[in-house]
Amino acid sequence: MKLHKDLYGASLALLTDLYQLTMSYGYWKAGMAEKEAVFHLYFRKNPFQGGFTIACGLEYVIHYLQNFAFTPDDIQYLASLQGNDDKPLFEKGFLDYLQQIEFSCDIDAIPEGTVIFPHEPLIRVQGSIVQCQILETALLNIINFQSLIATKAARMFIATKGEPVLEFGLRRAQGIDGSLAASRAAYIGGCSATSNVLAGKLFDIPVKGTHAHSWVMSFDTEIEAFDTYAQHLPNNCVFLVDTYDTLEGVKNAIEVGKKLQAKGYKMVGIRLDSGDLAYLSIEARKLLDEAGFQEATIVASNDLDENIIISLKEQQATINVWGVGTKLVTAYDQPALGGVYKIAAIKNNQNQWNYKVKLSEQSIKISNPGILQVRRFKDDKEFTADMIFSLTSEPENPNTIVDPMDFTRRKSISQNSTYEDLLVPIFKKGKLVYQNPTIHQIRQRASEQLNGFHSGIKRFVNPHSYPVGLEKGLHDFKTNLILKLREQN
Repeated sequence: MKLHKDLYGASLALLTDLYQLTMSYGYWKAGMAEKEAVFHLYFRKNPFQGGFTIACGLEYVIHYLQNFAFTPDDIQYLASLQGNDDKPLFEKGFLDYLQQIEFSCDIDAIPEGTVIFPHEPLIRVQGSIVQCQILETALLNIINFQSLIATKAARMFIATKGEPVLEFGLRRAQGIDGSLAASRAAYIGGCSATSNVLAGKLFDIPVKGTHAHSWVMSFDTEIEAFDTYAQHLPNNCVFLVDTYDTLEGVKNAIEVGKKLQAKGYKMVGIRLDSGDLAYLSIEARKLLDEAGFQEATIVASNDLDENIIISLKEQQATINVWGVGTKLVTAYDQPALGGVYKIAAIKNNQNQWNYKVKLSEQSIKISNPGILQVRRFKDDKEFTADMIFSLTSEPENPNTIVDPMDFTRRKSISQNSTYEDLLVPIFKKGKLVYQNPTIHQIRQRASEQLNGFHSGIKRFVNPHSYPVGLEKGLHDFKTNLILKLREQN
């Protein structure tokens, strides 16, 4: 990834919530700063009421961790913070400690482009409790947003039934980083190209675009605008035809298209950006075909999302390429994934692991203890189930998984199933051990992953619930730990 230091800064150590630093100060004061701990990053519900999520953002995480350090300017700023008694919030010894920190955690993560499900750890962080704690906010910020947008893009690509989706969301995105991260995630999720030129440069994403209404309005007539554009960019002609009258615009595009043909060039197509897209695309297709432009594409835009795309297809719209913007890059109908980051184990003074569970009145908010891994099983045709287990006790065979939300729902895993453990080493003792795939390879992985699941999880209405559960031994351990904690408290 070619992220610019001018854009993101040499270090983003202060990209964290203040309470991460106040807790870290407390650990340091209590002599706990170097205690070894394990945290997991995961989410509790699939977004968009869907049946799957696409993991995305790991490359950003790697860049962030490789550059993690508190700079002198960071320390100077933290020294200026005051408590409610108007005295410094942090003492100098703690700030000196922060400035000397060198990232040294073990990081294991699920590769980008992998289809993931609720309660599965996307990232496991193991190291000193101070480092684990400080990393929380930035990791959630990166993974939550990019996984959300990659999932939205995948849903749109599913809706088009494989027809190209172009990401046009830069002008409506949530700021500069929101636009760049969204363009990257959208491409991984299935978009073919972006209008965002900076994202194209930084991430090697194909870029697409021709002209806007302002181009047409800059000339006395629409046909003059098309003709002038074709003269100067004959190898990039998709004409926006709805500035005045859409079907007349199609006729003007056809006239200019014939001039292009005579010069040995090709009119790529037209774009519809308003009105009844189903009706207009059907009528435009007739005009194009009758004029001999059977290969000309019809691009549609105008606040599209997966539900509108499905509706247009049901109306027999003859759209070939789909331009999506606002509702993709802002995840318009669900603007947050809701990922969380919870401690699962900490070593005691005897260097033994104490496993931790966060309790709640809501079952969905009860965390899982242990040093966790996710094992994905597959039969001859497709993925069949995911098992969450603790690395401290290898799962028994045959395997039984227990739904973490309903202990009566259990599934036995065939001994003949093949499997893959999803969390892979990224950093060992702070050193990068992972070879980043290219963005094109990540995009391909997302496609292959989706193809490997039953079509039911990809339904938009009442999707199939893919089996994800705790290994029975882990479930029993968690249950006993919960009972013990409730008795104590």
